[in-house]
Amino acid sequence: MKRIVVLGGGESGAGAAVLAQVKNLDVFLSDMGEIKPKYQDLLNKYNIKWEHGHHTEELILNADEIVKSPGIPETAPLIVKAKERGIPIISEIEFAGRYTKSKMVCITGSNGKTTTTMLTYHILKKAGLDVGLAGNVGNSLALQVATDPHEVYVIELSSFQLDNMYEFKANVAVLLNITPDHLDRYDHKMENYVAAKFRIIQNQGKEDSFIFWHDDPIIAAQLKQLQVESRMLPFSADTEAGCAAYVMDGRLTFDFDGKYWDVPVDELALKGRHNMYNSMAAGLSATLLDVKKDVIRSALADFQAVEHRLEYVRTLDGVRYINDSKATNVNSTWYALESMRDPVVLILGGKDKGNDYSEIEQFVKDKVKAIVCLGVDNRKLHAFFDGKVPVVTDAGSMTECVAKCRNLAVTGDTVLLSPCCASFDLFKSYEDRGDQFKQCVNNL
Repeated sequence: MKRIVVLGGGESGAGAAVLAQVKNLDVFLSDMGEIKPKYQDLLNKYNIKWEHGHHTEELILNADEIVKSPGIPETAPLIVKAKERGIPIISEIEFAGRYTKSKMVCITGSNGKTTTTMLTYHILKKAGLDVGLAGNVGNSLALQVATDPHEVYVIELSSFQLDNMYEFKANVAVLLNITPDHLDRYDHKMENYVAAKFRIIQNQGKEDSFIFWHDDPIIAAQLKQLQVESRMLPFSADTEAGCAAYVMDGRLTFDFDGKYWDVPVDELALKGRHNMYNSMAAGLSATLLDVKKDVIRSALADFQAVEHRLEYVRTLDGVRYINDSKATNVNSTWYALESMRDPVVLILGGKDKGNDYSEIEQFVKDKVKAIVCLGVDNRKLHAFFDGKVPVVTDAGSMTECVAKCRNLAVTGDTVLLSPCCASFDLFKSYEDRGDQFKQCVNNL
């Protein structure tokens, strides 16, 4: 009997373990941290052997194959030892893909993944398709394949998940953009990160489709070096010749396969230039699955925005408070600042991933009146931004941060939490950071 060891007991790992058990494999799960009670209950329900708080190497390094959760780096000592022994290491998505023939719509990019994934799922659901939501959102793909299978899956994929995918194939692959992110996981080499993102089109053939942002210079440069087998469907914010979706005369226009239809930009539920890209990518994906244009139009108009992404919290004393905690890299904050029309009190800070803040420098100079640095170590932020805005100050907790923002903001301003950084220095996750921000704002 093939022995599968799952490393990591979160959503991804627990789902992979259940699938392995359902397929009658010898499965063992190990997590160096503490497994949440809901995942302990799931593992126990399926009589899966597991441990947490430590790794028992003799129970792991006898695996025929290891399914690694995406948060575990390739440099982790146990992963290095497994590789030395020649044990194959794969992702949960790769593992799940072996046991389903469902259609896969896979979405990646440095920014906009979650919004585009949720919007695509919303359209397909509204069209009445049997669709599951997986990857970084929804339940793990493996768990759904094991216990609640669907005909179509919409999957958000990070570069970490793509790293350990080899045979898996996306029927529809979406690449939204590529900007520097997670470079600490890629030897601080941009080319390694770009290569990871482009793994989304590996194994595609002529019957598959590749949707991508036409105007991204990094994508354009990489495409010149590759021979893409799948059908290419670019989208653009301009009226670009040969693009399958573009903007013309204030209308989002879809134009391919002899189909031509549009929707006024003003009617889109998601506002801002970056969300036009997300809407085009989702609309193209749905069109490829033969969803009727009227359903797509309606779904693009009534979609509810993703939590923690430019999420309106409240207006108090004429000051708007916006939660963009999901902005964990500089480019995400660029899009947030690009959409701001009022003077901004900007909250930055957290675990820096090798950020280059020059990308947002001009927006900060033009739009930001004060910066509150929310992090354990704010030296890099001060080194870059001191002297470029009237006020740069520090906060060691969300309560202190929101209090400072209230004192700095006046009627007509916007307080924007768009940190540029990961959350793990002060918070459990970007969700925890955003939730604390909303709670503190609502307590004012």
